[in-house]
Formats: sequence, structure tokens, C-alpha cells
Amino acid sequence: MTKVSTLPRDFLVLGLLLLPGAWMCTHAFAREAGRIKVSKGDVQIERNGKLMAAPVGAVIDVADTVKTGADGSVGITFHDNSLLSAGPHSELVIERFVFDSTTHQGEFDTRLKKGTLAVVSGKIVKQSPEAMRIKTPAAIMGVRGTEFIVKVDEPATN
Repeated sequence: MTKVSTLPRDFLVLGLLLLPGAWMCTHAFAREAGRIKVSKGDVQIERNGKLMAAPVGAVIDVADTVKTGADGSVGITFHDNSLLSAGPHSELVIERFVFDSTTHQGEFDTRLKKGTLAVVSGKIVKQSPEAMRIKTPAAIMGVRGTEFIVKVDEPATN
């Protein structure tokens, strides 16, 4: 009687059982939210307390702060096809970005500390209108529409 080895089959079964867990780990640690599509003048990304240049193609991660100087402007495309553009003297924090490309479910929270922000919402808002929020020093806006502009003036100094 010849014994057929089941070793390859056992590895295949084990691999199939581990595959969903590996995907979840990769997905859970993926922090990339989008990429810079337009960068003019002084534009920087603050990540983990360090400033870095923000050229076209640079990755924007969750928790990044995008800063523009007096001559700076930036356009960012996010994975759900949302477009955010910040003008001069702006500070924008990407607080939360979660997006499922299959269901288009997700959440998108940003904070505009100062400056101007133009937004064209993407698939997250089309799927769940309440899923995108823009925070400012004075208010939190739930995004229901598709295009809008926000301006936060710097506080007056005495």
C-alpha cells in the first residue's frame, strides 16, 4: 500500500486559514489616506513631530498635519476620491480616514486649525452622508453636500 503525503494539502489549508488574518493585519495597519496631487510654494507635512517636504505624489497618512506658508497651496486626493485643497497659511490635520473600497463605507474626520479649505466629497459621503466631518476651532461641520469651502481666520492678537 502506498501512502500519499498530505503535507502540501495541510500547508494549503493552513495558508487559507491564515490569509484572512494576514489581510486584516495589513488593513488594520494601513495608514495611507491619500496623496498630494498639487503642491505650490511652501507646503509641508508634519508627521510624528517632524516636518518634511510635500511634493506632488507624497503620501498623506492618518494623523498628518499639512501646512502651507504665505505662498503655499496644496491639493490632496484621498482614496475615496475626495478632493481637499488648502490655500495659503493653512493647517489641516487628517484625524481619521477609514474607507472600504468595496462597500464605500467609511469615516473621514479632518480638523482645519487655520486657513482655507475647499472640499469636493467622494465616495464615503455618497454612501453615508454623515460620515465626513470637518472640525474648526469654532464648529464641527457634518458634510452633507458635495462641494463647499471653509475659512478659519487666525485669532486676533491684542
